[in-house]
This record gives sequence, structure tokens and C-alpha cells, in this order.
Amino acid sequence: MNIHEYQAKELLSKYGVPVPAGFAAMSVDEAVEAAKKLPGPLWVVKAQIHAGGRGKGKFKELGPDAKGGVRLAKSVEDVRANAEEMLGKTLVTVQTGPAGKQVQRLYITDGVDIAREFYLALLVDRETGRIAVVASTEGGMDIETVAHDTPERIRTITIDPATGLMPHHGRAVADALGLKGDLAKQAAKVLAGLCQAFIGTDASQVEINPLAVTDKGELMILDAKVGFDNNAEFRHKDLAELRDLSEEDPSEIEASKYDLSYIKLDGSIGCMVNGAGLAMATMDIIKLEGAEPANFLDVGGGASKEKVTAAFKIILSDPAVKGILVNIFGGIMRCDIIADGIVAAAREVHLSVPLVVRLEGTNVQQGKDILANSGLPIIAANDLGDAARKIVAEVKEPVAA
Repeated sequence: MNIHEYQAKELLSKYGVPVPAGFAAMSVDEAVEAAKKLPGPLWVVKAQIHAGGRGKGKFKELGPDAKGGVRLAKSVEDVRANAEEMLGKTLVTVQTGPAGKQVQRLYITDGVDIAREFYLALLVDRETGRIAVVASTEGGMDIETVAHDTPERIRTITIDPATGLMPHHGRAVADALGLKGDLAKQAAKVLAGLCQAFIGTDASQVEINPLAVTDKGELMILDAKVGFDNNAEFRHKDLAELRDLSEEDPSEIEASKYDLSYIKLDGSIGCMVNGAGLAMATMDIIKLEGAEPANFLDVGGGASKEKVTAAFKIILSDPAVKGILVNIFGGIMRCDIIADGIVAAAREVHLSVPLVVRLEGTNVQQGKDILANSGLPIIAANDLGDAARKIVAEVKEPVAA
């Protein structure tokens, strides 16, 4: 689960991390009132969407010369004018794709005079099983660009969970950022607060870009992106209140109601698979055959008729889907039960696109017989390669060069 910048800053401030004063605003009037609560004489008006690159983004409804989603204002009236121009408009950034996202919230913050900018992030290092602290002197830039063009300017420090955060970690981060004296001590304190927040909330990502040195010689977090591990949601009921459903794909929201793991993609072949690894392999082989998957969808090991029906409906809600590939390995769940669910679901949703089904595992022959005798135009496949070739042929997608 991701949250907005203003929510991330409010959360991090509870762990002693320094952030500028600021207030969220859902309307122009609220934006003006927020500005009046701040001392000025400089304010920052920031569009709140779940995507990076807001400052360089463009609003669909405004001309190409219009400002992006992060703007400086030198008066309360400037704040009003910017709020009127931004709220309700669609902001397109490098992370939103061409569709963009509608701005429904703003964040009005105190202006800060910046002397230097840095990048700092905490992530989960899957290879080492440790927290990875990523630090760079190139703050304010896309970290992907820095990694590509100047990888030597990125330093990664890992924290062993057996020992936790140690003083040498703070010194290493300060060294990576080129900070000395009091600023080095501040960097260690900021890192300590971020680590406490990361562990205390079961975060999957805490990204600070930029972490700035102000003209007063203070470290300050000017932008923050925080995401949480969905598997730990049961431990953090309070964080569920921060969820903004308007920022999420409606199909993914619907899938979560049925405990389905669903992610929308850009292709035209819908996939329904049990098991994340098998789902990845299914998408790979579709691409190998020259087509593109329309989604990742894992129905889990205990797929019921209700789950299968919901999965079909979610897949078919995507107008780009021209065909569906079902790839099931019956281990805990028997193939005949899966086949019954597929037939019932296909009838209920009035399936109108080609459907290829590959079954393997427990009671596989009974499952194939159920599909064959259903009277529905279900195409059976012998193996995964056969299934991919058949569904690609059915949707008549050209093989990629």
C-alpha cells in the first residue's frame, strides 16, 4: 500500500524526522487557509498523486507551457491561483503513463531555501535479507538516471537485523553524502528516525528525495515516498485509514475483495493462474510467443467457484483483453473442482473471447473431461507451451520481430 507525500511526512515526523510545516488541502479554500497558517513569505503548492516526477509533469487540460505539479507561490493569492489551476486536473508524469492521474488533493508547505540536495532511501534487500540504505549526493534527480549515468555516486549500506542500526551506519551515510561535523550528526539522527519508522510500520520502501541542507545548516526532508508490506497489514489497522482508493486501479481493488493477487498490464491476453511463480512463467511464455499479457492474476492454491468467477469478471473488465489463458496446476486443489469452476464462471459471465485452458495435477483427466463435455468453446492445451501458442493464434497477434 502506498500513501501520499503529506501522509508520509506526517508519519515520519512522529519518529522525530525533520519535515517542513505543511497542511493537506482538498479544495481551493482549504489551500488558502493552509497558506495562512504558515509564516511565508514563500509557499510550495504540491499536487498529491501516487506517482513521482510531479514537478516535471504536465497537466492534460493546460497548455504545454504551464507549470507542473510542484509550484512556488510568493503570496496567498498565488497559492489560490495555483490551487484553482491544479485541482481537478489530470497530471501526467513519467510514472503515471499517458493516462495521468487526477489531482484531488494538494499539499501546501513552507518554502525552504536549499543549499544542497541528497537522495536517501531504505528498502528491503531480498538477496541479503537486510535493510538496504541507498544514499547519493545527486538529490532531486531521478535515481534511475543517476544509477544509469553515474552509478559511482550511489552508495548502498546494509543493516543486519541481528544487530540493528549501529553508530557506524550513521557515519557511513554521512560519509556517502559528504557531510561533516554537525551535519553528520544530523544525518545519523535522520537515519535513526527513518529506520524506526521503516521497521515500526513494516514498510517496504521509504524514499527521501530530496533530503536537503537548508541555508540555516539544517537537514530537512522535502519529499517522501512511503510504501508498506501488504502482508503486514493485519498488524497496522491504523495505517489502513491512510489508503486512498481513488489512486488505485479499480480492478485491483475488486480483486482484493476476493483475496486475488491481480496487477493490470498493457497486453491483450488475460491470464488466470494458481501460484505466483507459475503466473510469472505463464506471462514469460506468452511474451516468448510474441504476445503480451494483460495482467498478472494469481487465484491462489484454494481457488473456489466464486474466486474463479470473480477472476473472469475482473479479466473481462479490461477492454484490451482479446483472449484468456487459464493455467492451473492442481496440487492441493483438484483439477476437477477447478474445471467445474471454470465452466460455471464461463457461463455466468457469458464469455465472449477465446479461452484456452491448461490443467495438470490431481484428477487432471476428470478435469479435462468436464471441460470437453461442457458444450462451451473451451480450447484444451496439453502443456504450457501448447497453451501459449494456441491463445496467441486465437487472438491473432503478430509475432514480435
